[in-house]
Amino acid sequence: MTALPGETPGTGGTDTPQDAVSPPDEAGAQEPAADADPASVGAGAAEVVDPASTEAAEPDAGAEAEAASTEGVTDAEGASADSDTEGAGTDAASAAPELSEAQAELAAQRELRERIEQRKAAKAAPIAAGAGLSGTAADLLAAVRAVESGEKTGSAFFASPAPAQAPRRPAPAAAQPPRTPAPQAAPAPQSASPEALDAVRAVLVEGGAHEALARPAVGALGEQAGELLRTDPWQLLAVPGVRPEQADGFARALLGADCGPDDGRRTAALVGWVLDRAALQGHTALDAGDVRAALAERAVSDPDAAVLEAVEEGVALLFQEGGDEEPEETEADAAETDEGGLAPDADASGEPVRILLGLDRYALAEESLADGLARLVNTCEKAADWAEAAAAAPSPSAAELIRTTAAAGLVTHSGGEAARAEPAALIAAARGLGLRAFGAAHSEDGRRRLSAATGDPDTAVTLAGLLSGAQGPGRDEDGALALDLLVVLDAPQLDVEGAAVLVEALADGARLVLSGDPGVLGSAGAGRVFADVLAARTCPQVVSRTPDPGPIGELVSGIGIGELNQVDAPGKEVVIVPVRDAGEAVHRTVQLVADSVPRAFSIPADETQVITVGHGGAAGTRVLNEALKQRLNPGPGRFGGFDPGDRVVHVPAPGRAVPGVVRSADAEGLHLDCGGVPVVVPQERVESSVRHGWALSAHQAAGMRWPAAVVVLPGDAAQGLSRPWVYTAFSRGERHLSVVHGVDQALPHAVAQVPAQERTTRLRPLLEALPTPDAAS
Repeated sequence: MTALPGETPGTGGTDTPQDAVSPPDEAGAQEPAADADPASVGAGAAEVVDPASTEAAEPDAGAEAEAASTEGVTDAEGASADSDTEGAGTDAASAAPELSEAQAELAAQRELRERIEQRKAAKAAPIAAGAGLSGTAADLLAAVRAVESGEKTGSAFFASPAPAQAPRRPAPAAAQPPRTPAPQAAPAPQSASPEALDAVRAVLVEGGAHEALARPAVGALGEQAGELLRTDPWQLLAVPGVRPEQADGFARALLGADCGPDDGRRTAALVGWVLDRAALQGHTALDAGDVRAALAERAVSDPDAAVLEAVEEGVALLFQEGGDEEPEETEADAAETDEGGLAPDADASGEPVRILLGLDRYALAEESLADGLARLVNTCEKAADWAEAAAAAPSPSAAELIRTTAAAGLVTHSGGEAARAEPAALIAAARGLGLRAFGAAHSEDGRRRLSAATGDPDTAVTLAGLLSGAQGPGRDEDGALALDLLVVLDAPQLDVEGAAVLVEALADGARLVLSGDPGVLGSAGAGRVFADVLAARTCPQVVSRTPDPGPIGELVSGIGIGELNQVDAPGKEVVIVPVRDAGEAVHRTVQLVADSVPRAFSIPADETQVITVGHGGAAGTRVLNEALKQRLNPGPGRFGGFDPGDRVVHVPAPGRAVPGVVRSADAEGLHLDCGGVPVVVPQERVESSVRHGWALSAHQAAGMRWPAAVVVLPGDAAQGLSRPWVYTAFSRGERHLSVVHGVDQALPHAVAQVPAQERTTRLRPLLEALPTPDAAS
């Protein structure tokens, strides 16, 4: 089952019977593994409880629902345990005269891949390590080299390399005048010819699958999807939401007796499916043993041979992690190597050796990102004198950040919400020195907060707006972003593909500062860029000493170190509302948003954000949004389920949840106001990319803040809680936080003992292996 707009890896199982293929949820919904029936809204009045009268253990716990069960991907709101990822990779560019945001991003991705292929073709040895492997492992490495050299079909995934480009240098560019917001057309699905759709429908019906899968199948497999599905039915697994059991049934109907569990077409498709599902949970690679185990669970009798065949066919790439780069192979090593295994447990020196499998799209993105970061580290001017600007900084931490950035091409900066003033001071100082300095935030809300901090709206952009050209300085004559310093706020929300595109767009000599709070939930997409850069220690790191103020800041700071403390909140900045069940949780949430918070704090309902663990369940976003709409903006939903005035969240691309308000609808589509920017969502995209937004998941809410936040923790949410989830959800309110608390001791347990789910990535070792003479030790 596909994920809801704005969700990402991680909250859900599947509602689809395993023996029959059904169409993907039109909304792309990913349900939690155990969905309860929606509870009706309770009728009793609820009173806000003063936190001073509650136990310290009352505050709730959060756990990333990102860690999905083996049968279903869980959360990611925008990322995941509240997560859901909207598959927008097949969206086509808008027909507007100017490039749309989606077109620009796709063009940047194509350019990145072409440059990666060019660099890879220039390398004499595609994979340096692995000389000490033997048997099946050596065969696998040889297969990878064949794929990378073009002998196999792996290179067919990308366009031909572009002509070599000369090294880019920053070119003077006049600042562009502010643009007047114009209605933006949301990306439309890639057009499919009627002939292709008819051919796919015929095959689907013949195989017992629902014909509604025709359009997504053409989107995933191309115009030849009908012919491809007939010859290789397991390609149906490329369609979002289809599971192996369903693809097996489809294949049996088409192939009859020729269909078997060890069919090479089936095993190759399963390897790709396993890696795709891992990417939804944030992994860019998987241990080969985990892939073999997953294949064994799917009745594959020889998982090693299946993996080998998948690598030979270019479905996956193989990587060795650990050990010497070029170990000497000895007879003893060969004797110790398990013939049935993919690799030895250790190299000749005794160091553990780990064999990873990954999809080429993430492998190339990580390699490109590592190379690009090393380029920034080594090409910037190290003798810049910013001492005077540092002396005028508003805080010691801001001064340290300015001094550090003056001497480095890549810097990391970590801190909470109050620490965002330090990047703002850096941008202002750099501008005062005549540099083209900009800050890029994850959301429009983050951009507005950065603009207020710098005092200059022209200095702040969203990351999507910067890359598309809709915001910021534009590009220089070489195609690089026309800037000297870029500060990326909300850096934990950077996925590896987005980060690779960004770094590739920076000119030689440009400075990059990655700033964010390491305690929040990670990106909706695959990778953990900010955490890997911090762990690799390949650049200077500045840790803010500016604490977040007030009771909410004190509470969140404790959560960050695994402590859930009772805080003194004389102004009722933090309130705990105990509930017994999900029905009461829904009722009290509606009362808080519509009555209690506006009356006590003069914060209107449209400035209060509800945050809950998942989209499904008796108190998930769907049920809460339905109840909140009935109370705050009742209506028939005449525009595809929406009415003017409805709060919504629009997901134009995976991992991007953009809050907005419905204004109207016409033949063009649904008209939204997204933070002052008019957006038109075509009719055919409304159902899959727009959802009511009074209630969001924590992943969707990451990178944004509201005057008040109501965090809902019903009893069935305990399994979805983790420290990063609680930290993220509790830190979304600026002036007030209400916790609708029904998970008892699961909350303090999650804060103390459930850390972030680990993601398997290759970026850290790639960074550690690169020559960066100026890296911090």
